[in-house]
Amino acid sequence: MGATIGVLVVRKLSQAAQRLTPGGVAESIGSGLAELSHALRSFSEEVREAMSEREAQLRAGTGLDGTLGRAESA
Repeated sequence: MGATIGVLVVRKLSQAAQRLTPGGVAESIGSGLAELSHALRSFSEEVREAMSEREAQLRAGTGLDGTLGRAESA
């Protein structure tokens, strides 16, 4: 059992050391930038949707949606 624990500790230490190498740091930064890019893309899509909804509300409220002067049907 002691050998198994020793192997696991060595593996964890090796993984931690690899993350501190220039390649590991670059990989970590690249992964973080990819996540940031995805988050920004999602945010901009949500903003565009909200803007479209609000524009439709404003157009309907001002009659610029093509209904100005039309009689409302009952």
